Amino acid sequence: MRAMLLVNPKATTTNARTRDVLIRAFGAAVELAVEETRYRGHAARLAATARAKGYDVVAVLGGDGTINETVNGLLNPVGGGEAQHLADPSSGRPWLVVIPGGSANVFARALGLPNDPVESTGVVLEALREGRRRTVGLGQALWEGQSRYFTFCSGMGYDAEVVRAVEGLRGSGRKATPARYVNTALRHYLATDKRHPAMTLTGPGIPRARGLFMAIISNTSPWTYVGPRPVRPTPWAGFETGLDLLGLRRMGPLALAPVIRHILTESDALPSGRHLVQLHDEAEFTLTADRPVAFQLDGDYLGERETVTFRSTPNALQVLV
Repeated sequence: MRAMLLVNPKATTTNARTRDVLIRAFGAAVELAVEETRYRGHAARLAATARAKGYDVVAVLGGDGTINETVNGLLNPVGGGEAQHLADPSSGRPWLVVIPGGSANVFARALGLPNDPVESTGVVLEALREGRRRTVGLGQALWEGQSRYFTFCSGMGYDAEVVRAVEGLRGSGRKATPARYVNTALRHYLATDKRHPAMTLTGPGIPRARGLFMAIISNTSPWTYVGPRPVRPTPWAGFETGLDLLGLRRMGPLALAPVIRHILTESDALPSGRHLVQLHDEAEFTLTADRPVAFQLDGDYLGERETVTFRSTPNALQVLV
């Protein structure tokens, strides 16, 4: 079996010694080629090359951003960004192996993998020996002639503004730790516009919802983690269903406090409130803004957008777990 291992040498929670141990473990089980990512978008190019060359498995050691690039390389092998909506999109693609190496590792943890790269390696090597895999669906965002898949979440508005702020801190050399996300979110909240919502939600068979400050789009649950604690704004989301959404029509502290408390402490119940807009298991919907708003996908800031359509892509990938 031929496998390509993509390694992000700057992954938050790994070091050279850990990477060497994992490479030796994989190399003992498969015919292994190892590639290090060197720039943004490189993992997508490497994954596309692995698919074109007929590799059986593409493994990735890195955080959610590197995993997202890898997934997009597997699904968009020519890198064109054209919308794809196939009946069986996983057909003919390499199996995906995920080894968590970032700060949150949401996708890997949602798959049930340990949040430790060495432990996860043992789990996926066992799955490899037994041929044990899981087929998962993905989300897809489409805007201005472009498209990109996401594994666990996307968002527009306040949460994407926080992602943008954290990326700015990372650019100055600071690590994207859970504490840094929380502190940045609190500081940014004090400066955010709480009076002029920009977004409107529409979709086939979906009642129009105006006046959204923020929209979380989920392909699975949890949405993220604060250390070991899962955060579940859309607890019914899953890899086997369509997309879920939680939208906020109010951003004041009296409206936000019970929602934050609920999504941090409740596991299965939906948050409640007349200021909330919620969708579950939807195939497609669109967010339109009357001014450009921040947009993120799997924790990767993608600029400001005025219109983004979100689609569910069932059975997109086969993952060894």
